[in-house]
Amino acid sequence: MPNLKAKDLTFSYEEEQTLKNLSVEIPEGEITVFIGGNGCGKSTLLRTMARLLQPDKGSVLLDGNDISRLKTKEVAKQMSILPQGPTAPEGLTVEQLVRQGRYPHQSWLKQWSVDDENMVQQALAATNMEEWQAQPVDALSGGQRQRAWIAMTLAQGARTLLLDEPTTYLDMAHQVEVLDLLYELNETEGRTIVMVLHDMNMACRYAHHLVAMQNRTIYAKGLPEQIMTEDLVRHVFQMNCHIAADPLFGTPMVIPHGKGRMTYEPITAAKAE
Repeated sequence: MPNLKAKDLTFSYEEEQTLKNLSVEIPEGEITVFIGGNGCGKSTLLRTMARLLQPDKGSVLLDGNDISRLKTKEVAKQMSILPQGPTAPEGLTVEQLVRQGRYPHQSWLKQWSVDDENMVQQALAATNMEEWQAQPVDALSGGQRQRAWIAMTLAQGARTLLLDEPTTYLDMAHQVEVLDLLYELNETEGRTIVMVLHDMNMACRYAHHLVAMQNRTIYAKGLPEQIMTEDLVRHVFQMNCHIAADPLFGTPMVIPHGKGRMTYEPITAAKAE
């Protein structure tokens, strides 16, 4: 049973409607990925479900409760959000950043505790960031920096993680590093993970559940193997393609049609020179 779902969401930004009567359920304990073309509303949907945006109509339900009526700290204990391209104050260390994840659990009566410290250390260990905990966040590589932010969200202790394009601006090696980490967190800790991705092949490889968006609403949703078709890519991304099986994972692999070489021509050593 889903612990997070949107019901009949409508949202407008500067009089332009970006979500229209949209409903979606997030399977608990699985990885859900939102895909779609630029401007389709996927990041808006994620931010609305995280209560960063207030919908014009409809509601977001967390364990059956309207999220707009819950206290901010109560929501933060159950759900954490990592926005796109987060930045940390200059000089802030990894450990200091991760400690901020415990803010929802602090109060005048409940100050920093042994449990808080344990959660920080567990988050650093889970993301393999122990070695860099004393380093400034702005001195890290792109992949390390993203892992530090993910560690902060883990320190919150929330069972549901929402991430808006966590691999943006990362090279392929660091993209895989971050996505492998999220996959392991889902596998080992049962975390519900919801994220926006641009790369369709990565989405198919890592998602249990795909949500394809077009024109401000849901076009299709389900298992990658069921919904990722040439017809979907044509309608959602306005692109012709061929769908093959990923040779390593067996998941759908999108091979776009383009205007490059239409026939394969081996590159010989002479040509390479």
